[in-house]
Amino acid sequence: MKAIFCEKYGEPENLVLKDTDILIPACDEVVVAVEAAGVNFPDVLMIQNKYQIKPNLPFIPGGEVAGKILSTGTEVDKFRVGDSVIAISSFGGFGEQMLVNENAVLLRPHEMESRIAAGFCVTYGTAMHALKQRANLRPGETLLVLGAGGGVGLAAVQIGKAMGAEVIAAASSKEKLIQAKKDGADEVINYSNESLRLRLDKIVGKDGVDVVFDPVGGDLTEKALRSTGWGGRVLIIGFASGEISRLPLNLPLLKGSSLVGAYWGSFRQRNVDADNENLIELFDFYSNGLVNPHVSAFLPLSETGKALRILMDRKAIGKVIIYNDQAE
Repeated sequence: MKAIFCEKYGEPENLVLKDTDILIPACDEVVVAVEAAGVNFPDVLMIQNKYQIKPNLPFIPGGEVAGKILSTGTEVDKFRVGDSVIAISSFGGFGEQMLVNENAVLLRPHEMESRIAAGFCVTYGTAMHALKQRANLRPGETLLVLGAGGGVGLAAVQIGKAMGAEVIAAASSKEKLIQAKKDGADEVINYSNESLRLRLDKIVGKDGVDVVFDPVGGDLTEKALRSTGWGGRVLIIGFASGEISRLPLNLPLLKGSSLVGAYWGSFRQRNVDADNENLIELFDFYSNGLVNPHVSAFLPLSETGKALRILMDRKAIGKVIIYNDQAE
């Protein structure tokens, strides 16, 4: 089979498409024939050796795929060859096949095509875990989503609305905010040309926001924290800005607020049953039209480097998806 390899750490343009061995499942594993794969920010960090998970070189990046079961191990009884599935792992997905433990695989809704399914679990799983388990978001609360034009940001906008929140979407461009508005945001803020805090004061006043969803980091985190109300929760999702935030810790003290980490990958490893329940609920949201990934770039496997570059340069609106153009 063919796959994309990271042979040395660095830029996405260094990735190499090459032939490799056909995958053989162990007793509790399955091989998925990959139809499409989602591109996520951890993929960018991993090829630069900046992520907490560090596979040995060379490795195949990509942790989220949609496809069909190609073969199963002798002890696998949850799936059959030909089942349409989503598979989740830390890496190994940017190729014609992906080898994963059966616990990393989910049957996908019949109406969910691979182009959509490949971009579903990581971003929507992250946003759902953060808003449900970590923030305990309640109907009627105000949710501020930073980076609302990205894949995880738009997922948070949609899920926040599905959970009954008033959603304020903040992003860096008009185009991203137009999409956030289409996805249900009640208010939008362009923090590249207007003050985040002044606009929030006009929208929510002294009450502040209840929950902040922050995948961006940098100086936006402190600005958002200063705009939370009493008992507010600031969800630390990631640092797409490239800068880890430094915060004055008197602020959460004075506001009775919380800084809450939301690391979906670790949550799934530690409590896969709870995460699968989240994903089943999300599939129901999808089937009922409450959530739907927006795909702004759909590129062949041979252009994986370009796909990662789009994400690195923060030019994506919603998801970037790679499809398998290497099948015989």
